[in-house]
Amino acid sequence: MLGRSGGALPLASLNHISIVCRSVERSLDFYHNVLGFLPVRRPVSFDFDGAWLFNYGIGIHLLQSEDPEMMPTKREINPKDNHISFQCESLALVEKKLREMGIPYIQSRVEEGGIYVDQMFFHDPDGFMIEICNCENLPVISLSGELIMACKRVSPIHQQQQQQQQQQMAQYLPQAIHVKEESCA
Repeated sequence: MLGRSGGALPLASLNHISIVCRSVERSLDFYHNVLGFLPVRRPVSFDFDGAWLFNYGIGIHLLQSEDPEMMPTKREINPKDNHISFQCESLALVEKKLREMGIPYIQSRVEEGGIYVDQMFFHDPDGFMIEICNCENLPVISLSGELIMACKRVSPIHQQQQQQQQQQMAQYLPQAIHVKEESCA
């Protein structure tokens, strides 16, 4: 089996996820205005179109598809499909906001030993699935039965911090939102 000779890789945490998009602008709008991620600077040396966002302790890197017309179309919302999951304070508030925004979703509930986890699933503009849940209710237990940890929430950047960061980033914002550089070779 892989990794047996020297153990697992010495990882620290999740840094970011990358998502290939039909339209960076449309996806940027979704991740910023629906999920609360803030645009951040990305290296200007990149010679491809994209945008970076950050919040909740993780980054999202949006990459412009080289052939947007060939990207698969949205499929039915399926909780068994690839997705990223976020915890929330109030699923009722999430549901209310999704309805207000006209974003289709499905709900699901998982029960394990009397513990319930409620989930909501929906798609981003390109069909990548997002889950919102109260997963912190379910403890993480090793296969040997030891409690590893309960899921923790990473607080989103507070409103005042967001405003301060947006003011500081104002000079870089056009670059952070959409960068496409030509090669200087």
